[in-house]
Amino acid sequence: MRVLITGAAGMIGRKFAERLLADGAVGGQQIEQIVLHDVVTPETQGASVTAVTGDLSAPGAIDALLAHRPDLVVHLAGVVSGQAEAEFDLGYRVNLDGTRALLEGIRSAGLHPRFVYASTEAVFGRPFPDTIPDDLAPQPLTSYGTQKLMGELLVNDFSRKSFLDGVSIRFPTICVRPGAPNRAASGFFSGIIREPLRGLPAVLPVPREVTHTMASPRSAVGFILHAATMDTAPLGARRAVIPPGIAVTVADQIEALRRVAGDRAVSLIEERPDPAVWAIVQTWPARFEARRGRDLGFTSEQSFDEIIQVHIEDELGGRVPVADGA
Repeated sequence: MRVLITGAAGMIGRKFAERLLADGAVGGQQIEQIVLHDVVTPETQGASVTAVTGDLSAPGAIDALLAHRPDLVVHLAGVVSGQAEAEFDLGYRVNLDGTRALLEGIRSAGLHPRFVYASTEAVFGRPFPDTIPDDLAPQPLTSYGTQKLMGELLVNDFSRKSFLDGVSIRFPTICVRPGAPNRAASGFFSGIIREPLRGLPAVLPVPREVTHTMASPRSAVGFILHAATMDTAPLGARRAVIPPGIAVTVADQIEALRRVAGDRAVSLIEERPDPAVWAIVQTWPARFEARRGRDLGFTSEQSFDEIIQVHIEDELGGRVPVADGA
């Protein structure tokens, strides 16, 4: 088994690569090589790892990656939501043109790999019901959601033509994201938990009544691994899947933080409205039925308290710095 991961220096890419190294196999097949690609050098190291740095749009870049002849391609590379909205040309060049170029490279090379595509819940836009059913037609209201939906349609078509065997995951917001904040409009969902847990201030730019669906980074890795190994026959022509997540309000998040880390952590959250962020967040759905995803075997946490505990276990060594007086 040979694996290619684009966007491998990002949080999910890094965690997925680490999971592969720990398991040593995918779907019962021993891993021979893991090729990691990003615009910055991926940090993951291992005997089977080949790290490649560069721009996917550079001449010859995709052909060089596909020369490794991957059996599994996990396409995580992309410009995040806030940046895609602010930098229109960049968003389309990376999120749409880059995806199509990778798919065309796979077709030209005759590889027929399993292809896991990182899509988003932002393919849906208002008006929509309080709970999004699995069969609701997507209608994005952001450039990011539009670009990702176009990518999904390409994966559908290339799968229909048997150039590859694709699965598109409409990721919920992944929370709590470790490390420094990125330019995703959803970043504050993680920030209001991550920073206070460490005794640092955080900004809340939207009302506490905002409801959103989330899953942990651990679940995100599980989504990818399941998509990489599942029987795709039940997908039929509909290759995009909504995995399950937890629908919570910002107020619910804050109360979960209080239960885990106490009043001091909550006091570090400053409510500071940001009209630009609020304009994007208002276009996003709140809840998903996700019955099809569950039936297909995708799983996630059952409560936001559990999501916080995952972050404490995986990123904080099992301790809460703010509770320790940090």
